[in-house]
Amino acid sequence: MTRRIDVAGLVIALILLAVAGLIWLDMSSLELSSVYGMGPKAAPKIVALGLGILAIGNAIMALRGDLPARESLDWKPIVLIIGGMAALIALIKFGGGFILATTVLFVATSAAFGRRALLADIAIGVVISIVIYILFSKLLTLSLPVGPLERLI
Repeated sequence: MTRRIDVAGLVIALILLAVAGLIWLDMSSLELSSVYGMGPKAAPKIVALGLGILAIGNAIMALRGDLPARESLDWKPIVLIIGGMAALIALIKFGGGFILATTVLFVATSAAFGRRALLADIAIGVVISIVIYILFSKLLTLSLPVGPLERLI
C-alpha cells in the first residue's frame, strides 16, 4: 500500500506556521521590558514556538501520509462559535459591556457543543462573567469594557 502526500495536511501545516510567524512578529514589535522574571513577551514566544513545532510535526506526517482520516465536517458548531465571537466583539464595541458579551459567547459555545438548556446556560454565563469581571476589575484593577450591568456592580 503506497501512501500519498496529504495536501490538506500540508496546507494546515503552512497555516500553523504562518500564525506562529505572525505571533512572533507581533511579539517582537512590543516595546516592553521586564525588570525581573520573564515579562509579557514570554507567553507569545511559547505559543509561537509551540505552533511552529506543531506545524513541523503536521508537515512531516502529511508528507508521510500518516495523518488520520478526517471526519465529515459539521458547520453548525463552527458557525455558532464564530457567531458568538462576532456577537462578543459587537457588544463590546457598541457598549454592551463585558458581562453581557461574555454571557452571549458562553451560551453560543454551549450550544455549539450540543447543550440545549438555554435558560440554565444564560444563568451560568452571567454568574461566570460576573465572577470574572469582579476578579479582573476589582481585585486585579484591570480595565474591562463597561456596560449597563457593570455599572450596577
